[in-house]
Amino acid sequence: MTSCCPETQFGADPFNLKWTVVRGDTSPLRVEFYDVDETTPFDLTGWTWSASAYDFKGDVIDELETTAGVGYVLVNIPADISAYWGTGYTKQVAELAFDLQGTKTDGTVWTPVIGTIKVLGDVTGGL
Repeated sequence: MTSCCPETQFGADPFNLKWTVVRGDTSPLRVEFYDVDETTPFDLTGWTWSASAYDFKGDVIDELETTAGVGYVLVNIPADISAYWGTGYTKQVAELAFDLQGTKTDGTVWTPVIGTIKVLGDVTGGL
């Protein structure tokens, strides 16, 4: 997933993303940010990032792993977290809300991504 020109997008329409994962699997999501020219990676030096998964009542279920690189943020759901999402034997065992939030060194907070995590049951059993 890519985003252009974060400087002009602070507080503006975040991407609404549907992320489908399999319960019990590690599931990474890479979000890339580019400068106005749409080819130069945006400088995210000094920013701090966080991502959370929620149930639809607004309760935080899990903090997700975030790793920032040159022009991107990697959001990761570890297998030991996704293993406990949802129950039952249906194809889709859970649906969670999530977001990615960045904080600049001046304290400006920006949420570039919100969305839904659709959790599919693992067909190999054991979960």
